[in-house]
Amino acid sequence: MTDTLSDSDLDLIFREARSMNGWQDREVTEEQIHAIYELAKMGPTSANQQPGRFVWCKSKQSKERLAKCASEGNQDKILTAPVCVIIGYDLDFHEHLPWLFPHTDAKSWFEGDEEGRREHAFRNSALQGAYLMLAARSLGLDCGPMSGFDQDATTKEFFADQPRYRADWLCSIGYGDRTTIFERSPRPDFDRFNQLI
Repeated sequence: MTDTLSDSDLDLIFREARSMNGWQDREVTEEQIHAIYELAKMGPTSANQQPGRFVWCKSKQSKERLAKCASEGNQDKILTAPVCVIIGYDLDFHEHLPWLFPHTDAKSWFEGDEEGRREHAFRNSALQGAYLMLAARSLGLDCGPMSGFDQDATTKEFFADQPRYRADWLCSIGYGDRTTIFERSPRPDFDRFNQLI
């Protein structure tokens, strides 16, 4: 095992990676989707909460259903992508803690604390979504994260059978068409938004 990733690896994941607006007509397979998840699930969450719940819209029908919940500017980004994943979270993630975090009675930390569970689920599922993007990029795929959609409508459409789940954001995944992206927006130097004390 090497101590650091190579420069080309870092380019792939960070420096040259871009948020894609359009997609090549190339499939993302079920095997690739499983491989993304198998990497992403290894990222840390608080007390191994694993509150993220993911719906991978791969079929034409599922992407059409999702696009109806999205802003006009995001509909094509969903429809033309090989797959678009809904990143959601489970407000009752604590019910799974006895097997996910068996070292102590972590479930009891969250019982009766709906607002605390919401805060933890929101934070840790967002981390899981970020891990998912890094995993996809590591496997040679591009990502197009989106927040321009109706969360309530998406929750109702895709999580109707799981009333404690909530949709949070979307991410299209595939092989990006670089002719559809803008010049990279500025990234601040360290001193602008950091303190080292």
